[in-house]
Amino acid sequence: MLGLVWEDLGMSTPPSGRRTRRGPRRDRDAQEQVRLQAAELFARQVPQAEIAVELGVDRKNVSRWYRRWQQGSVDALRSRGATGRTPRLSPAQLAEVEQVLLAGARASGFDNDLWTLARVAQVIQERTGVAHHPGHVWRLLRQLGWSVQRPARRAAERDDAAVERWVKTEWPRIKKGQPGARRSSSSGTSPGSA
Repeated sequence: MLGLVWEDLGMSTPPSGRRTRRGPRRDRDAQEQVRLQAAELFARQVPQAEIAVELGVDRKNVSRWYRRWQQGSVDALRSRGATGRTPRLSPAQLAEVEQVLLAGARASGFDNDLWTLARVAQVIQERTGVAHHPGHVWRLLRQLGWSVQRPARRAAERDDAAVERWVKTEWPRIKKGQPGARRSSSSGTSPGSA
């Protein structure tokens, strides 16, 4: 029964409580233009229902905009700017950090050219004086257009026969949830320990 209710609302599963954005990112300037068009229509005394249809917005939004327009004219419908916390790094600082990242980790004094979140956090702090938690560094990297990269080669110590043996014998037991599966997987028979 509950599944039908969520399907009626256009969702395949109940909401998890975590807010997620659906659809394209909102364009603040475009939204402001729609509100300003609504203000022009308010001034011409066009009914709110017609404004909603003409602008392709919900009637509740038009009603809210009308109240704001009545209280503060067109200025009340203008964008208030970006919401949220002010970024701790300026665009110039981010560009400087990106140049350091592009030069490679060795150029920053690390043993190899592998960038980790902790290393990037260290570089950010050294270059800008701003300390970031490694978990937040990932957001900055995504903002710069960087993505996760995995090494293309396998470890030299890898024992392919042991991995194959583990996949054939241990993995099916673990998957089925058999009682001895946990004990044997922690006893050193996993692919990484062979």
